Amino acid sequence: MATHKLLLLPGDGIGPEVMAEVKRLIGWLDAQGIAHFETEDGLVGGAAYDASKQSITDATMARAMAADAVIFGAVGGPKWDSVPYEARPEAGLLRLRKDLGLFGNLRPAVCYPALADASSLKREVVEGLDIMIVRELTGGVYFGEPKTITDLGNGQKRAIDTQVYDTYEIERIARVAFDLARKRRNKVTSMEKRNVMKSGVLWNEVVTQVHGREYKDVELEHQLADSGGMNLVKWPKQFDVIVTDNLFGDMLSDIAAMLTGSLGMLPSASLGEVDVKTKKRRALYEPVHGSAPDIAGKGLANPIAMIASFGMALRYSFDMGRLADQVDAAIAAVLASGLRTADIKSEGTTSVSTTQMGEAILKELQKLHA
Repeated sequence: MATHKLLLLPGDGIGPEVMAEVKRLIGWLDAQGIAHFETEDGLVGGAAYDASKQSITDATMARAMAADAVIFGAVGGPKWDSVPYEARPEAGLLRLRKDLGLFGNLRPAVCYPALADASSLKREVVEGLDIMIVRELTGGVYFGEPKTITDLGNGQKRAIDTQVYDTYEIERIARVAFDLARKRRNKVTSMEKRNVMKSGVLWNEVVTQVHGREYKDVELEHQLADSGGMNLVKWPKQFDVIVTDNLFGDMLSDIAAMLTGSLGMLPSASLGEVDVKTKKRRALYEPVHGSAPDIAGKGLANPIAMIASFGMALRYSFDMGRLADQVDAAIAAVLASGLRTADIKSEGTTSVSTTQMGEAILKELQKLHA
């Protein structure tokens, strides 16, 4: 049996608490001989700054480069608000994405039937929702140059951010989306602003060309990003896979996240290029939620997004789709049983701690594997 190398970066706030539940799951998989993982722990974010005055060290980056996958918790908190900009906790995550070449961000938005009433939308709109937003992660306006603030005098300043995309960047993220759609419901919706942005014109053109050359079997539609945001709220189940740029992906994925009722429920994956020789790709998996320092150490954190992020690692890095399906099914079964952490608690349900939720999910997984 192959040994998979994982670098675990719990980070700050509730990160270590939710990561502990992933470690529990990994320990059981190892003990049962279902899979074999070699794990290392490292520091990132504020925890790394406290130890080294850096948000991530070169040594930790080297371990990330050597790992088959990085499992990431959360970073940040008021404690580090005054640290130098280049050493802020979030800089550690940005460096990981940049140095590992993680250009493709996968953000699923899944609404479990037991949580349909937790959404701000009507049950019939969100129940059974299962969409995937594919966001280009290393280009666009967040990374384009020039990026400046210029003093014009007379109390006036000018801020410039530059939206830049090259053909190859759009091609590779489009392929990620089309490949995913083939394993789902075979539909891709591409979103941009071609009516007012030249980058949107190129985006639309390149996605259309990739579709015509390589993916004619997949249904492709185009929507303007603002209209797409409206339709995500109006009738989200019309979508399967949405592919979009860095800026619009940032906003649209957060809209999709809240359709499900809680950010604490949603995982994500960030993927790099497939290595031609090894057929492997660098990847980082993390929950969508933040570090939530206000509840850190209180046993209130929801570990579901962290556990589901590990499930995505099983699926996309280790080709263990059946096991990933079982992790998802275990989560659904626990929710159906009425167990809830504080963030998703509602009348008639049973409140449990972070550890109790993790234990319950593992117990359900054990039943599925019996």
